[in-house]
Amino acid sequence: MAPQWSRMWRLRRCLLPARKLPAAGSLGAERSLSSKPPAPQICIVGSGPAGFYTAQHLLKHNKQAVVDIYEKLPVPFGLVRFGVAPDHPEVKNVINTFTQTAHSERCNFLGNVTVGRDVTVEELQGAYHAVVLSYGAEEKRELGIPGEQLQGVYSARDFVGWYNGLPYNRYLSPDLNSETAVILGQGNVALDIARMLLSPCELLKKTDVTRPALEALSQSRVKKVWLIGRRGPLQVAFTIKELREMIHLPGARPVYDPSDFQGLENILKDLPRPRKRLTELLLKSALEAPGEKEASRRDQCEREWGLRFLRSPVAVLPSEDGKRAAGVRLSVTRLDGSGESAVAVPTGETEEISCGLILTSIGYRSVPISPGVPFLPKQGIIPNTMGRVQGAPGLYCSGWVKRGPTGVITTTMTDSFDTAQTLLEDIKSGTLNSSDPRVGASAIRELLLLRGVQIVSFSDWEKIDAEETAQGLEVGKPREKILDTEEMLQLVSR
Repeated sequence: MAPQWSRMWRLRRCLLPARKLPAAGSLGAERSLSSKPPAPQICIVGSGPAGFYTAQHLLKHNKQAVVDIYEKLPVPFGLVRFGVAPDHPEVKNVINTFTQTAHSERCNFLGNVTVGRDVTVEELQGAYHAVVLSYGAEEKRELGIPGEQLQGVYSARDFVGWYNGLPYNRYLSPDLNSETAVILGQGNVALDIARMLLSPCELLKKTDVTRPALEALSQSRVKKVWLIGRRGPLQVAFTIKELREMIHLPGARPVYDPSDFQGLENILKDLPRPRKRLTELLLKSALEAPGEKEASRRDQCEREWGLRFLRSPVAVLPSEDGKRAAGVRLSVTRLDGSGESAVAVPTGETEEISCGLILTSIGYRSVPISPGVPFLPKQGIIPNTMGRVQGAPGLYCSGWVKRGPTGVITTTMTDSFDTAQTLLEDIKSGTLNSSDPRVGASAIRELLLLRGVQIVSFSDWEKIDAEETAQGLEVGKPREKILDTEEMLQLVSR
């Protein structure tokens, strides 16, 4: 038998379901003679916060478990690297904790491996006792309105990926020649984008923003940013920290319509504490006269930003040649109900804002990873109970693909710990059978090798990290991100 077919046959046997695995003795005399049960072999798909927090909990609370993390990019950390704003380095400190997890002798990182293309979920299930899907929400939501495809309209996901160095967005090249930009959405990502558009480049050049983005932002003509929300001040999705940053952003002043906030003082006492504190800050900034120092600062600002409430986009208006965005038509809405459950209802009135740059920040959605994995397309999640994928024993999920794209990193941490704990309880109760040995990464590595996939280890990533840090040091930045995956792969192959 030819060597390659012989290896393929061995792999096929290794990846069969547990009941068809060879007897323990055929996997090594040492294992068969030992009374120690086999170590639970667990793999996680996705190396963002959900993946690493799930791994951290599993390794901490089961001293035998071996956890392998698969990532489609050559670099780890997901949205911590590609989603957190460059001027929020403190949020990225969680990378230190994730690195400690990756350095565990019982943890392996396998980067540059796309599950669903390079290896299937079913093949992973044959090699591991449990598979945890933590691959996040990688698809942008669309508005579904006329003109959405015009030049000058970008999704928040793509724009954030562009200035954060996501390889897929390296060629975005957004046109920043319009003085007015409109952001459709009022969440933290919307505020991040507004801050990036309006921040002085003297501040940005000390961050890890990519070189092309820094160059483009330094030439930007954007002077005014409107953040549009279909509901009111009590339903904004950003948090108090991000709002405070915007209010005091150097070189930019806030612009409000005081009528948007009338009467809110009367209901403050009935609001939940986080919402109450956020609303108090909004009211203070919008209705109270600023102090002398702040008033002087605002008078000297050349840029400004504002919140527009009770407005919902119905069309992107084209330029005269029909190729570019020239504005946005908004439906004026009213609220039906109150609080978080309030629904925006069209009034029949419309208004228009002239602008050449429109960014849609209306959320992300997860996508199916395999026909064999249950998926709810409307909700964009995998149906699950406490992280157990419904109808699929041994399959689990955590993070955004489990609950939807909501919350901050600490929310994901709690959620991922819950999934990991569910998995550990299933091992302890015997619901998840880990008594039969599984081959884990050894078989998958050989399979990927036969398929011509170059696997990037965590030590390989650290070579990329060292190179980025060195390049950043030369220009006074924390790092200069490498944007080309081929360049990354060549670097680790030296």
